[in-house]
Amino acid sequence: MKYITLLFLTCLGTLIAPASTLDQLMPTPRQVEAVDGAYRLDPGFTVGFEGPESERLQRYATRFLRRLDKRTGLFFSQGHLGPEDAIKEDTALRIVINRVGKVRLNEDESYALSIGEGSVLLEAETDIGALRGLETLLQLLDADADGYFFPGATIADHPRFPWRGLMIDSCRHFMPLDMIKRNLDGMAAVKLNVLHWHLSEDQGFRVECKTWPRLHEMGSDGDYYTHEQRKEIIAYANDRGIRVMPEFDMPGHATSWLVGYPELGSAPGPYEIERDFGIFKPTMDPTRNSTYEFLDKFYQEMCALFPDEYMHIGGDENTGEHWDANPDIQAFMRKNDIPDNHALQSYFNQRLLEILTRYGKKMIGWDEILQPDMPKNIVIHSWRGRESMVSAAKQGYRSILSNGYYIDLMQPASFHYLNDPLPEDIGLTEEEKARVLGGEATMWAELVSPETVDSRIWPRTAAIAERLWSSGSVRDVDDMYDRMNRINRLLEEHGLTHIKNRDMLMRNLAGGYDYRALEVLANVVEPLERYQRNADAKYDQFSPLTMLPDIALADAPDVRPFEQAVDLYLKSDDGMARRMVTILMRIWSGNHDAFLDLARRSPALQEALLLSASLQEVSNLGLMALDGELNPEETARYAEILNAARQPVARVELKVVDAIERLVEQALGTELN
Repeated sequence: MKYITLLFLTCLGTLIAPASTLDQLMPTPRQVEAVDGAYRLDPGFTVGFEGPESERLQRYATRFLRRLDKRTGLFFSQGHLGPEDAIKEDTALRIVINRVGKVRLNEDESYALSIGEGSVLLEAETDIGALRGLETLLQLLDADADGYFFPGATIADHPRFPWRGLMIDSCRHFMPLDMIKRNLDGMAAVKLNVLHWHLSEDQGFRVECKTWPRLHEMGSDGDYYTHEQRKEIIAYANDRGIRVMPEFDMPGHATSWLVGYPELGSAPGPYEIERDFGIFKPTMDPTRNSTYEFLDKFYQEMCALFPDEYMHIGGDENTGEHWDANPDIQAFMRKNDIPDNHALQSYFNQRLLEILTRYGKKMIGWDEILQPDMPKNIVIHSWRGRESMVSAAKQGYRSILSNGYYIDLMQPASFHYLNDPLPEDIGLTEEEKARVLGGEATMWAELVSPETVDSRIWPRTAAIAERLWSSGSVRDVDDMYDRMNRINRLLEEHGLTHIKNRDMLMRNLAGGYDYRALEVLANVVEPLERYQRNADAKYDQFSPLTMLPDIALADAPDVRPFEQAVDLYLKSDDGMARRMVTILMRIWSGNHDAFLDLARRSPALQEALLLSASLQEVSNLGLMALDGELNPEETARYAEILNAARQPVARVELKVVDAIERLVEQALGTELN
């Protein structure tokens, strides 16, 4: 029930006196100063430009105006913006740039906003910086009884890191074009600037290759991006100041390559597209010149198709088992004094680097490519641990961080938010710190579909975006959650489905019946974190992703406000907090009968019956604690009830148990565990 969290927040006072939008921006700008007055919007609001003409900025400002119009309903008279829209005396929003930027690493994205009663001034070195400023201005929109306004302010802002990315895996489950586009819009809204597009994997090769057509014809099940679609995505991203960097994973994770071209493999084949998930043996043969001749022609085509200066080669999780079993590869290693598979992969990477350099690209790969004999002009993508990033920086390599930003692992936003690429105790010199370029959130697609993926990316990626844009001193988790909840709603205007599809999944799972009992349960559970959900290897490419763990969120909506109310009550005996805790536990306690009835009609829900019963049981225990009805002689039984409720059921975990345990412990005057 959506009203529960709203009721909680209202009664706890967080919605009684709403903060100014100046305090709700995400990412938090570098400098914000409130000034007297505000700019009041009316239908005569107009936008004008000064500086070199930028069609990108004109299109972005047009979209800005339409988004503003939809939010306010003011029917602005200005339509599509173009070169004729120069700043005039009565222009409301004045955008001034010095040059047209390039969508590349280290481009200037700074901007400054000055909002007064008479006009709004947005200044930026580049048009890309102006795009970032327009997003901040949209977040500043506020309203009162007199209408809509931008609060008076001066803002000076620039990013902390130049590389702020989102990796989307289109391989394990194919992601249609509209999914990529709407997430590019979401990325722009929170000032991310790199789409890392994972395009080859054991489960699929996802881009058309005219040079070697059997790659997409035999390795994709027909789900791939054509040249025109690739071009469309790059243009769409460019219009939002976002780079598109492709990844073609090799020499491991290469099954889909070998389906059509088994001669590339280190074992004779034949090969089939992999339907399961994990680490598999098929690996390219790095000892044959024909492999590099193939890759040379492949990269000649792909480097021309993707204009970004970086090309990601993957390079991770190569088991080496097919290398070990191939006598020709072993003979090659002995002949060339290559001592082990790590050195052999380094040889492979160096041959790749020669090819990429010839076509004007720079190599980036997962941290396995960090080998002593690799040149310093590659970029290390750290996924296994911060240590590889630190080691790379000390050895003179540039790097980016994804360890701690794996959003597919369903960890809470607070975990990602406090994961800093450069914490104060990093132990690097200033020169070494400068080699840390930033980071990327990674959306691996084993357990997501086009219907659920947005809810796994958003809103937590907004917290990661803030970590990569804002000052490292911005670390207040409670404040982050307050602002992230607001961004969560604003992101919907881009067509993102992270909120609305959850209701759709619940309706379908409930078989069309009233699903409120399912929603009550779903709002207090979270999916199993990390790789626990697929620990039994049950999931494959065809598994249904429509069950309770697909509905549950990494930050269960009713858990945090409940925990805050419990802690407020325990700390100060706050009467309002006590009433709200009581109301919520009564709802949970009474929900089981309704859920039981729903599960009789919708058998797919029956796997969660034990979970629903546990919620009822621990809620009753919490109510007894508040009412002073606990028996100290039954302390061991209470502990057993709480511990049993912590056990995973239906691949989710009940997340209110710890807070209820605190109520029980206070009532008993003793710790239970």
